[in-house]
Amino acid sequence: MDGVLIEAKDWHYEALNRALALFGYNISRQDHLTTFDGLPTRRKLQLLSERCGLPTGLHSFINKMKQVYTMECIFMHCKPVFYHQFALARLKAEGYKLALASNSIRMTVDMMLEKAKLAEYMDLTLSNKDVKKCKPDPEIYHIAIARLGFLPHECLILEDNFNGIAAARASGAHLLKVDSVDDVTYQNIRARINELENGGEKAAS
Repeated sequence: MDGVLIEAKDWHYEALNRALALFGYNISRQDHLTTFDGLPTRRKLQLLSERCGLPTGLHSFINKMKQVYTMECIFMHCKPVFYHQFALARLKAEGYKLALASNSIRMTVDMMLEKAKLAEYMDLTLSNKDVKKCKPDPEIYHIAIARLGFLPHECLILEDNFNGIAAARASGAHLLKVDSVDDVTYQNIRARINELENGGEKAAS
Protein backbone atom coordinates (compact mmCIF):
# COMPACT_ATOMS: atom_id res chain seq x y z
CA MET A 1 0.00 0.00 0.00
CA ASP A 2 2.48 2.65 1.19
CA GLY A 3 4.68 3.72 -1.69
CA VAL A 4 2.78 1.55 -4.18
CA LEU A 5 -0.87 2.64 -4.22
CA ILE A 6 -0.63 5.54 -1.77
CA GLU A 7 2.25 7.97 -1.32
CA ALA A 8 2.21 7.59 2.44
CA LYS A 9 5.82 6.76 3.30
CA ASP A 10 6.59 10.31 4.37
CA TRP A 11 3.37 10.41 6.40
CA HIS A 12 4.54 7.44 8.45
CA TYR A 13 8.04 8.84 8.76
CA GLU A 14 6.86 12.26 9.90
CA ALA A 15 4.20 10.85 12.24
CA LEU A 16 6.66 8.55 13.99
CA ASN A 17 9.29 11.26 14.33
CA ARG A 18 6.64 13.58 15.74
CA ALA A 19 5.82 10.97 18.39
CA LEU A 20 9.49 10.21 19.07
CA ALA A 21 10.28 13.92 19.47
CA LEU A 22 8.09 13.97 22.59
CA PHE A 23 10.95 12.06 24.25
CA GLY A 24 13.91 13.51 22.38
CA TYR A 25 14.38 10.75 19.79
CA ASN A 26 14.52 10.92 16.00
CA ILE A 27 15.00 8.71 12.94
CA SER A 28 17.21 10.36 10.35
CA ARG A 29 16.15 10.43 6.72
CA GLN A 30 19.16 8.25 5.84
CA ASP A 31 18.28 5.62 8.44
CA HIS A 32 14.66 5.72 7.27
CA LEU A 33 15.65 5.02 3.67
CA THR A 34 18.26 2.35 4.42
CA THR A 35 16.78 0.49 7.40
CA PHE A 36 13.31 1.47 8.62
CA ASP A 37 11.31 1.96 5.42
CA GLY A 38 8.54 -0.63 5.08
CA LEU A 39 8.84 -2.03 8.61
CA PRO A 40 5.87 -2.00 11.01
CA THR A 41 6.05 0.62 13.77
CA ARG A 42 6.59 -1.92 16.53
CA ARG A 43 9.68 -3.26 14.73
CA LYS A 44 10.99 0.28 14.22
CA LEU A 45 10.65 0.91 17.95
CA GLN A 46 12.45 -2.34 18.75
CA LEU A 47 15.34 -1.27 16.53
CA LEU A 48 15.47 2.14 18.21
CA SER A 49 15.66 0.46 21.61
CA GLU A 50 18.48 -1.81 20.41
CA ARG A 51 20.45 0.95 18.69
CA CYS A 52 19.62 4.15 20.55
CA GLY A 53 18.45 3.05 23.99
CA LEU A 54 14.80 4.02 23.57
CA PRO A 55 13.11 2.70 26.76
CA THR A 56 10.83 -0.18 25.88
CA GLY A 57 8.27 1.13 28.36
CA LEU A 58 7.62 4.01 25.97
CA HIS A 59 6.78 1.79 22.98
CA SER A 60 3.06 1.55 23.60
CA PHE A 61 2.53 5.28 24.10
CA ILE A 62 4.73 6.26 21.15
CA ASN A 63 2.93 3.76 18.94
CA LYS A 64 -0.46 5.17 19.95
CA MET A 65 0.66 8.75 19.30
CA LYS A 66 2.17 7.74 15.97
CA GLN A 67 -1.19 6.31 14.89
CA VAL A 68 -2.96 9.52 15.93
CA TYR A 69 -0.55 11.62 13.88
CA THR A 70 -0.78 9.20 10.93
CA MET A 71 -4.57 9.49 10.89
CA GLU A 72 -4.24 13.27 10.81
CA CYS A 73 -2.04 12.95 7.71
CA ILE A 74 -4.49 10.57 6.05
CA PHE A 75 -7.43 12.91 6.56
CA MET A 76 -5.44 15.86 5.25
CA HIS A 77 -3.62 14.31 2.29
CA CYS A 78 -5.11 10.97 1.16
CA LYS A 79 -7.20 11.44 -1.99
CA PRO A 80 -8.27 9.36 -5.00
CA VAL A 81 -5.77 9.05 -7.86
CA PHE A 82 -7.46 8.39 -11.19
CA TYR A 83 -4.77 6.25 -12.82
CA HIS A 84 -4.76 3.92 -9.79
CA GLN A 85 -8.53 3.58 -9.89
CA PHE A 86 -8.36 2.98 -13.63
CA ALA A 87 -5.64 0.34 -13.30
CA LEU A 88 -7.45 -1.65 -10.63
CA ALA A 89 -10.84 -1.35 -12.35
CA ARG A 90 -9.36 -2.52 -15.67
CA LEU A 91 -7.58 -5.48 -14.08
CA LYS A 92 -10.76 -6.48 -12.24
CA ALA A 93 -12.71 -6.28 -15.50
CA GLU A 94 -10.15 -8.61 -17.08
CA GLY A 95 -10.78 -11.18 -14.35
CA TYR A 96 -7.76 -10.70 -12.11
CA LYS A 97 -7.98 -11.11 -8.34
CA LEU A 98 -6.50 -8.22 -6.37
CA ALA A 99 -5.14 -8.31 -2.83
CA LEU A 100 -3.40 -5.74 -0.66
CA ALA A 101 -0.81 -6.95 1.85
CA SER A 102 0.53 -4.22 4.13
CA ASN A 103 2.79 -3.91 7.16
CA SER A 104 0.47 -1.14 8.39
CA ILE A 105 -2.18 -1.71 11.06
CA ARG A 106 -5.73 -2.60 10.01
CA MET A 107 -7.20 0.80 10.88
CA THR A 108 -4.67 2.58 8.66
CA VAL A 109 -5.17 0.14 5.78
CA ASP A 110 -8.94 0.51 5.85
CA MET A 111 -8.88 4.29 6.17
CA MET A 112 -6.37 4.82 3.36
CA LEU A 113 -8.24 2.54 0.98
CA GLU A 114 -11.50 4.29 1.80
CA LYS A 115 -10.06 7.80 1.34
CA ALA A 116 -8.31 6.76 -1.89
CA LYS A 117 -11.52 5.11 -3.18
CA LEU A 118 -9.72 1.81 -3.81
CA ALA A 119 -11.40 -0.55 -1.33
CA GLU A 120 -14.08 -1.65 -3.80
CA TYR A 121 -11.46 -3.20 -6.09
CA MET A 122 -9.88 -5.46 -3.47
CA ASP A 123 -10.78 -9.12 -3.10
CA LEU A 124 -8.63 -9.35 0.04
CA THR A 125 -6.76 -6.98 2.34
CA LEU A 126 -4.21 -8.05 4.95
CA SER A 127 -2.56 -5.92 7.63
CA ASN A 128 0.24 -6.60 10.10
CA LYS A 129 -2.43 -7.85 12.52
CA ASP A 130 -3.07 -10.83 10.22
CA VAL A 131 0.43 -12.31 10.49
CA LYS A 132 2.94 -13.38 13.10
CA LYS A 133 5.90 -12.15 11.07
CA CYS A 134 5.78 -8.96 9.02
CA LYS A 135 7.77 -8.16 5.89
CA PRO A 136 10.58 -8.83 5.06
CA ASP A 137 9.22 -12.25 6.06
CA PRO A 138 7.03 -13.59 3.21
CA GLU A 139 4.23 -14.83 5.52
CA ILE A 140 1.76 -12.11 4.51
CA TYR A 141 2.20 -13.00 0.83
CA HIS A 142 1.91 -16.73 1.48
CA ILE A 143 -1.41 -16.08 3.25
CA ALA A 144 -2.73 -13.77 0.54
CA ILE A 145 -1.82 -16.18 -2.26
CA ALA A 146 -3.38 -19.14 -0.45
CA ARG A 147 -6.60 -17.28 0.39
CA LEU A 148 -7.03 -16.24 -3.22
CA GLY A 149 -6.62 -19.87 -4.24
CA PHE A 150 -3.47 -19.52 -6.32
CA LEU A 151 0.09 -20.80 -6.38
CA PRO A 152 2.98 -18.32 -6.06
CA HIS A 153 4.08 -18.64 -9.69
CA GLU A 154 0.56 -17.56 -10.75
CA CYS A 155 0.85 -14.23 -8.90
CA LEU A 156 2.47 -10.85 -9.47
CA ILE A 157 3.46 -8.65 -6.53
CA LEU A 158 4.13 -4.92 -6.76
CA GLU A 159 6.64 -3.60 -4.22
CA ASP A 160 8.76 -0.47 -3.79
CA ASN A 161 11.09 -0.88 -0.77
CA PHE A 162 13.77 -3.37 0.19
CA ASN A 163 11.76 -5.05 2.97
CA GLY A 164 8.74 -5.54 0.72
CA ILE A 165 10.86 -6.68 -2.21
CA ALA A 166 12.61 -9.24 0.01
CA ALA A 167 9.22 -10.58 1.13
CA ALA A 168 7.90 -10.73 -2.43
CA ARG A 169 10.94 -12.60 -3.72
CA ALA A 170 10.91 -15.03 -0.81
CA SER A 171 7.24 -15.81 -1.47
CA GLY A 172 8.06 -17.39 -4.83
CA ALA A 173 5.76 -15.03 -6.73
CA HIS A 174 6.74 -12.75 -9.60
CA LEU A 175 7.77 -9.17 -8.86
CA LEU A 176 7.18 -5.78 -10.39
CA LYS A 177 9.45 -3.30 -8.61
CA VAL A 178 8.18 0.27 -8.66
CA ASP A 179 10.10 3.38 -7.69
CA SER A 180 7.03 5.42 -6.77
CA VAL A 181 3.24 5.43 -6.90
CA ASP A 182 3.52 7.08 -10.32
CA ASP A 183 4.84 3.80 -11.74
CA VAL A 184 1.67 1.94 -10.74
CA THR A 185 -0.25 2.28 -13.98
CA TYR A 186 -2.33 -0.17 -15.96
CA GLN A 187 0.18 0.03 -18.82
CA ASN A 188 3.15 -0.92 -16.60
CA ILE A 189 1.29 -3.75 -14.86
CA ARG A 190 -0.04 -5.09 -18.16
CA ALA A 191 3.42 -4.95 -19.71
CA ARG A 192 4.86 -7.02 -16.84
CA ILE A 193 2.03 -9.56 -17.10
CA ASN A 194 2.59 -9.84 -20.85
CA GLU A 195 6.32 -10.33 -20.28
CA LEU A 196 5.67 -13.15 -17.84
CA GLU A 197 3.10 -14.81 -20.07
CA ASN A 198 5.65 -14.70 -22.88
CA GLY A 199 8.32 -16.41 -20.81
CA GLY A 200 9.92 -13.46 -18.98
CA GLU A 201 12.29 -14.12 -16.09
CA LYS A 202 10.58 -14.81 -12.73
CA ALA A 203 11.05 -12.08 -10.10
CA ALA A 204 12.67 -9.63 -12.49
CA SER A 205 12.56 -6.02 -11.38
